[in-house]
Amino acid sequence: MNSVLRPVVVFALCLGLLLTGCSENDRPLDSPVRLEGGIFGTFYQVTIADSLTQGQARELEEGLLEVLEQVDAAMSIYRDDSELMAFNQAPLGEWQPLSNELIEVLAISQSVAEASNGAFDVTIGGLVNLWSFGSEARPREVPDAETLRARLDEVGPDSIEIDENAMQARRLRDVFVDLGGVAKGHATDRVAAYLDGQSIEHYLVNLGGDLVTRGYRDGEGEPWRIGVEAPLDDRQEATHIVPLHDISVATSGDYRNYFEENGQRFSHTIDPRTGHPIRHHVASATVAHPSNAWADAWATAMMVMGDEEGLALARDQGLKVLLLVREGEGWSSLASPAFADYLGGELSDEMGLEVR
Repeated sequence: MNSVLRPVVVFALCLGLLLTGCSENDRPLDSPVRLEGGIFGTFYQVTIADSLTQGQARELEEGLLEVLEQVDAAMSIYRDDSELMAFNQAPLGEWQPLSNELIEVLAISQSVAEASNGAFDVTIGGLVNLWSFGSEARPREVPDAETLRARLDEVGPDSIEIDENAMQARRLRDVFVDLGGVAKGHATDRVAAYLDGQSIEHYLVNLGGDLVTRGYRDGEGEPWRIGVEAPLDDRQEATHIVPLHDISVATSGDYRNYFEENGQRFSHTIDPRTGHPIRHHVASATVAHPSNAWADAWATAMMVMGDEEGLALARDQGLKVLLLVREGEGWSSLASPAFADYLGGELSDEMGLEVR
């Protein structure tokens, strides 16, 4: 699964001008304004092309950090007082009243689980922990087969039930719900909604690699441009530069979080259907979607399914998907028809995309 919500650590507002006082609040800032810091064990970076004063920028960052704290309080598995941890510890079979945002994220998760035939499944938390990639403090080693089978037997979308009308849910089996494959996307959507509510028209939200764009990077007609990272273990390097306008993008990859044992590499992306880390050659999956929560969940599902199964489902669902697939020392770029159509034929050819 993707990286999960971790305790909040906030860094200073990066505006290049840190003066105080009423008069300084009215000082106009050079565009674009960038707000950035640490959050959820990763980073946030919000770039705004609208005209702002120092006071406005400071208020915006205070507001977006409040939004992120609310998401953390609802969905973190790294804090005992979160709403999700209370749900995970509730008695089996008993309905639990949940917040609107937690119900929404669980409903998205169940929809993607059903459409992907279980390739995406938030009840996988016990398996993620068993493979040493979750919140449990465990050594990174291959778990024994008996324990693995016992946890796998509990996993499945049918192990939780959601009543959206009554705003409640319940666990039917003893599963540990881990929203790491969707919560960061939801948080990105929430930040974007906050900025929309503040009448900000031109921005790029980057929350640990989950992105939402609105308007233009120069406030006029130049699209935002993002880099699709190459699947390299030793450095960060963009293999594609993609222009974006009023859309969100999420990427799931296997080249940052893994361990090796006896010469074999074990990815943090666990297949809920087998209980084992993925073994195919897909290195990363990028999904463009109006909602980053949906993009986040679909990117994880695509990583689990691999290129043939994943792109077949992308065609069926009309999803905008880009897969980077390892080939020897390099990789190839495979795209769904919807992704290629979004980019246009000229840029797709320039990027060397193989459309499937």
